[in-house]
Order: sequence, then structure tokens, then C-alpha cells
Amino acid sequence: MPLLWIIAATLALGAAGYWLGRARALHLTGGSPAALHSLPHAYGAITALAALIPGFALLVLALMAWPGGTILAPVLAVIGLGLALIRITPEFRARTALERCILAGLITASSIAILTTFGIVASMLVETADFFSLYPWQQFFFGLEWIPSFEGGSELGLIPLLWGTLYITFIALLVAVPVGLFAAIYMAEYAGPRFRAIAKPLIEVLAGIPTIVYGLFALVTVGPLLRDWFAAPMGLGTSSSSVMTAGLVMGIMLIPFVSSLSDDIINAVPQSLRDGAYGLGATQSETVRQVILPAALPGIVGAVLLATSRAIGETMIVVMGAGAAARLSLNPFEAMTTVTVKIVGQLTGDTDFSSPEALVAFALGLTLFAITLCLNILALYIVRRYREQYE
Repeated sequence: MPLLWIIAATLALGAAGYWLGRARALHLTGGSPAALHSLPHAYGAITALAALIPGFALLVLALMAWPGGTILAPVLAVIGLGLALIRITPEFRARTALERCILAGLITASSIAILTTFGIVASMLVETADFFSLYPWQQFFFGLEWIPSFEGGSELGLIPLLWGTLYITFIALLVAVPVGLFAAIYMAEYAGPRFRAIAKPLIEVLAGIPTIVYGLFALVTVGPLLRDWFAAPMGLGTSSSSVMTAGLVMGIMLIPFVSSLSDDIINAVPQSLRDGAYGLGATQSETVRQVILPAALPGIVGAVLLATSRAIGETMIVVMGAGAAARLSLNPFEAMTTVTVKIVGQLTGDTDFSSPEALVAFALGLTLFAITLCLNILALYIVRRYREQYE
């Protein structure tokens, strides 16, 4: 029996369970809902769940361990439906049972998110441990060269990749933070409602553009422009792939992150602080500079840190805008690369997953995870402290 038909049959049994449970509850009281402990729809819902939960649970388990057992899912759904109908009486606390099922569903959803995080970390830890059993950790964390070779003699130093990641992120923040913050200040404190209603959605459109489109923009437009107008005339390079190209385009991508978060944070500053400043004779610009920004500063710092973690994890813009060369250099018009690019590069193509040149991707991923996790924790701590102060 095709899987699609099994799923459809189980769903049909759930729908039938809702109708039968509701009808049986009303039948037992002669059609009087007032004589029931709970509303009629609660009896129908609990009967439907009694059919759907066992049926789909068996379906999932069968797909994982015994594909031939999927045919038993509708059978188990029928059994659950029958047992639920037998339990229905006017005194049955259907609402309480339904709320418990909903609570169990919410706990399950939360647990899935948490367990998924632990699973990701555990998988990376296992593979990273295999990598460090084949390659010295001192050379990985403190090595200054990145020269992978699947024929042996590889140099897998983290420092050049980390330098490229931080360099590109720094340039991106130099673009995103001033532009995003000034845009947020203008929209929150100076712009009228009509202009704000138009400008804010237009800025946030930038967040919805796929990163591959930003990468194409960097490759086709920004890179050649920087090379022809700045790098080549100043003798700093002749390549269109550079740290500056990726940093500028990534900064444009980050503008809506900084702008939207900062705008919400500035608007959260109590109006009483503004009124007090105006009452003391301060102008609007003085109020913004000396009252609102200091009050909103912890939240703005949190927004910048969240944008930083987003920049550190970017891949496509770096691949198409900055190149794939791992080097230590201060020249922003030279091609460099980041940790994320090398993770993709080490796991693509014909690679032996038992070699250190492939397993190094997991060590890079775990390092990147630790960096972004620390930034996110710091940002959430700052934002939470700010919210507690002004609620």
C-alpha cells in the first residue's frame, strides 16, 4: 500500500474520530451540551487525537526501523479511536485531557529544538575528536598556513581563515552599523508616520534578498568597480575578488538587521525620558544624542552583536566576492577567504571522509559554532538586561 494512501487513511480516521466523538457525547445527553462536563468539540478533539497520535507514531517508527509495518498505522488508529469512544461519558473531563495533550505537544516541540541543538553539537564533537586524533590541535589552532593536500603533507592552520573572517566582518560592520543606526534614529525620532510607513518596509526588503543575489552583485558590479576605480590606480591589486568587495556587499545585506533592531530598541525608550529632556530645554538633537542613545545603547550593542554573528556565518557573498585564498594580509583589495567557505570546500568533491583534510571541516564548524554562540549569548544578555531596566 503506498505511503501516501496510508497517511490519507490515518488522517481520515482522525477526522472521523472528531465527528464520532462529538456525536457520541451529544447522544449520551440527548443532545443537551449543558449536561456535559466539557464542550462537545473537546470530546471530538480528544477522540481525533486518540486516533492520530498512535497512528502517526507507529508510522514514524515503522519508517525508521520496519518499512513494512507502515500498513499497521491505520489499524492502530482504529484501535485508538475505539478506545476513546468507549471512554466518553457525560462526566468525562475531555477539556482537561485535551489541554494535557496540547501541553505535551508544546513540550515535545520545545524538546525537539533543544535535542536538535545537542545532536548537532554531538555530531561535530565526534568528528572533531577524530580529526584531532589524526592532526595535532596545536598546529590547527596556531598554524599560519592553510595548504590542504589529500596526498599528504597538509598545513591546516586556522589563523588565516579566522583572519579573513574577522577582516570581512569588520568591513561589513563599518558599513552596516553607521547606516543602519542613522536610519533607525531618523525613522524613530524625525520621520513622519507616512514616510516611516514607506521607508521601513523598503529597508527591510534588503533582508529578504537571497545571499546568492548579493554574491552576484559583488561579482559582477562591486568587484570590478573597486578594482578599476581604487585598487588598480593605487597599485593595491588587480583582482575583482577582495575583502573590500565582500565586506561592502555584506554590509549592505546587514543594514536591515541593524536598522530594524535599533529602531525597535529606540522606540522602546520611555517617552517620559524625552518629555523630561524637552522640559529642561533640550533640543530634539540634544535629546537624541544625550538621552535616547545612552538609554538605548545596551540594546543597540546587542543588535550589532547579532548582526556580527550573522556576518561571521555568511558563505555565498564571500565565495563570489572575496575569493578562496587563505592568506594573512592587511591589504583590503586582496582576495581572502573565511571559515565557512573552507568548510564547504573541504566537504565537496571526491573526498575521503576518514582523512584529516575532510574531517577538518567539522573542527572548523565547531570553532565557528563556539564563536557565534558566545556572540549570541552576549547579545541576548545585553538585550535582556536593557529590557529589564526599562519595562
